Amino acid sequence: MFFVGIFCFFNVIILPMINFPRNFLWGAATSAYQVEGDNTNSDWWVWEKEKGLPQSGKACRHYELFREDFDLVKTLNHNCHRLSIEWSRIEPVEGKFSAPEIKHYQDVIAALKERGIEPLVTLHHFTNPAWFAKLGDWQNKDASIYFLRYVDKIVNALAKDVRYWVTINEPTVHVYYSYIFGTWPPGVKSASSAGRVMKNLLKGHVKAYRLIHKIYKSKGLNRPMVGFAHNMQDYVPCKNNLKNKLAVYIRNKFFNLDIIYSVLGKRALDFIGVNYYSRSLVELKKWGFKNLILDCCEGGHSALKKNSMGWDIYPQGLKHILLGLKVFKKPIIILENGICTEDDGLRWAFIRDHLKYMHEAISLGANVIGYVHWSLMDNFEWDKGFVPRFGLIEVDYVNYQRKIRESAKKFAEVCKTNSLSI
Repeated sequence: MFFVGIFCFFNVIILPMINFPRNFLWGAATSAYQVEGDNTNSDWWVWEKEKGLPQSGKACRHYELFREDFDLVKTLNHNCHRLSIEWSRIEPVEGKFSAPEIKHYQDVIAALKERGIEPLVTLHHFTNPAWFAKLGDWQNKDASIYFLRYVDKIVNALAKDVRYWVTINEPTVHVYYSYIFGTWPPGVKSASSAGRVMKNLLKGHVKAYRLIHKIYKSKGLNRPMVGFAHNMQDYVPCKNNLKNKLAVYIRNKFFNLDIIYSVLGKRALDFIGVNYYSRSLVELKKWGFKNLILDCCEGGHSALKKNSMGWDIYPQGLKHILLGLKVFKKPIIILENGICTEDDGLRWAFIRDHLKYMHEAISLGANVIGYVHWSLMDNFEWDKGFVPRFGLIEVDYVNYQRKIRESAKKFAEVCKTNSLSI
């Protein structure tokens, strides 16, 4: 009876554990415009005021408070941190580069390195210099030339302390919101412009990839890891009929895979950066090209929990996407995965469940080398303003005080132990 009691005791308190690969990257992400504040030379700053949208203003004051924020990152046991460089700070006027701003980002990277945190640096996270926007932004046939000039300057300044580079964040999202829906700057609604911009963004990535490798080689530095962040959804048929299954196949190929094939075909990808948030429930109204590409379920058939913006919480979709990327035989870093919610218990459940499915994918051969949560702190969420709360760290926008959420503490234990209790 004694041994039965001991067994039951341990059975209650000892939970099964899953372990992640050695040297796994654990961290969280920010983007410059969303957290720094006062990015007055950016196209988004102009756009907010012209359209009467929520003002980014001081954002989270991370530009001033980055050292304190990185102290918090250290206490959360993160061994990496994804951040972005604000191009409009580096080159506020065409062809004129700001030495103080370059020094600022050198200090930012140094602060991470001093704390033993690996920087993952994004070069373009949706925003552009206002002067670049006036020249036609990414619609301009010479857009990649302007972009490359900036890349050359900042990579030369940071190369010795950075290994991981993300050239472009979510090119498909940038194209859809800025050139199809027209809700982001420059507010264009044109399929031809969208196609031209996508072509130029990919050209910018490929040229930047080659330039970064060239710079590292010329400096005698170890080979860098260069990729881009690709927003991916798991496409799921609402009903298992032929139309829906065909649409799922087409959308997965068109939206998820083709861009990777394109870049790999130019030998310009060292790792695949995955941003995953939700699924898309596919239900076609009728046959037709637009229906095959765009139709989603409008019948309220999803019984899944949702985040505060109404997106389905579907962690098994991450496993499905990661297994689908095995064909490319490249390392994978999850560069964004997170939830906007006021319910911090739901936030931890979201993280835990996605990590479980990520581990299942790894067990089945997906070469995932890192997980970066979106986001480190609550921040300015573009046209949605400050309402969505994505942060592991809560931000009080009145006094800019930070408060570590319980979900962050639980995630910190995963980062510390490289394991998860299930």
